[in-house]
Amino acid sequence: MTDAGFLGTLTFAVGAGLATFFAPCAYPLLPGYVGYAVRSDDTGIARAAVRGVAASAGAVVVLAVLGALLFSVGGWLTRHLPLLEPLVGVVLVVLGALLFFDRAPALHLRLPERRTSVLGSVVFGGGYALAAAGCVVPVVLGVVTQSLTFPAPRAAAVLGGYAAATALPLTGVTLLSAVGSDAARAWSDRIGTVNRLAAVVMILAGAAQIVASLRYLGVL
Repeated sequence: MTDAGFLGTLTFAVGAGLATFFAPCAYPLLPGYVGYAVRSDDTGIARAAVRGVAASAGAVVVLAVLGALLFSVGGWLTRHLPLLEPLVGVVLVVLGALLFFDRAPALHLRLPERRTSVLGSVVFGGGYALAAAGCVVPVVLGVVTQSLTFPAPRAAAVLGGYAAATALPLTGVTLLSAVGSDAARAWSDRIGTVNRLAAVVMILAGAAQIVASLRYLGVL
């Protein structure tokens, strides 16, 4: 595939990662995590950054394992990709509509007891990534199936871009919680707008995938 095609796929993967971070199944966990981080005896921006990086690292590990499992059935996905793509597009449109109208399912998990804030952050990051990816399975499948069309180095870059876009905001959330409650409140007040924007992007991406796949199949 051309460089332009690769850059387009990488951009899609990053956007999909951000949409995954704001997945409605996982987002309700964030307020609890903010309190989880604020209650730590370790205060200050530097230590908050360590906890944030730990949370992001936990998310990346979980997403890497999930990506490896999906790659293990990559041959099957490639063979059935023309049939899967319209279905993935439909599910993306439906999920985006549910997210836009605040009707998507939500998952509430209780954070585990921790002996250290860093370990707790790692555990939370992994759990958050698993909940988010499980909520938007079509998005994850879309990224994986697109990456399968590239050689290994570029496929790794696509999956890495997705994982980074999903995981790195956890560092931002942790730092925001250390800055102060006013900043955290301002961020929370805007999350509804962000969710709606993510929903619109998801709907447009699903519609585009449906049209493209039906044209490929000769239906349109």
